[in-house]
Amino acid sequence: MKALVTGASSGIGRDMAYLLDKLGYDLILTARRKDRLEEVKAKVKHSCKIIVCDLSVEQNCFDLYNRVKNEDIDILINCAGYGIFGEFLGTDLDKELKMLNTNIYALHILTKLFLSDFMKKNKGYILNVASTAAFAPGPLLSSYYASKSYVLRLTEAIWEELKSAGSKVVVSALCPGPVDTEFNDVANVRFTVGSLTSEYVASYAIKGLFKGKRIIVPGFKMKMARFGSKLLPNKILAKITYNFQKKKI
Repeated sequence: MKALVTGASSGIGRDMAYLLDKLGYDLILTARRKDRLEEVKAKVKHSCKIIVCDLSVEQNCFDLYNRVKNEDIDILINCAGYGIFGEFLGTDLDKELKMLNTNIYALHILTKLFLSDFMKKNKGYILNVASTAAFAPGPLLSSYYASKSYVLRLTEAIWEELKSAGSKVVVSALCPGPVDTEFNDVANVRFTVGSLTSEYVASYAIKGLFKGKRIIVPGFKMKMARFGSKLLPNKILAKITYNFQKKKI
């Protein structure tokens, strides 16, 4: 059994790698920071290959796939991603495009390529890491929220296609709320509500993936927030989100 985890150098991706190692999976881990990947590799018991890769570069996504396509991978976890905080006109365009390439294009490419392989075997799991941000408009984190909405809607559509085809392949979307990771530092924000630990979120996510869940939302508060988002108009959600995000400054 073998799993490929992107964004595996820290946070949820790292803790998913640890959990999958405990479950007996060999690992292929990728991220931009070699030193962090080596730290993870040193702590796992099973076979672990690390690949230093910047997935914001489109060609790197194809190169990664070509390097591992013959590894008989059972699980793909698309965890690489980050956010940029600020008003839309105030954020740096180059940084935003790099973020969108990572959050959307890399995930899209890897999902499509590995799903094709999994369909041929009629088995395999893909976990796409979205966010509860996917459930609402996101003033002051607009591009990040929009990117996670893409991840969620893409995954939901694929899930239905697989179900309708009677496939045994599973594709799930993980939608956590605030998690105690490096996200704050990268996005330059601070959370104003309690965060879940990345270990808890990783464990909850893997359990949900193996159960074939379409959408995985860890934590009671975030489940309630998702329910509430279904009742309110987007105009109201945008206003609530804006006021909430202002508190992060």
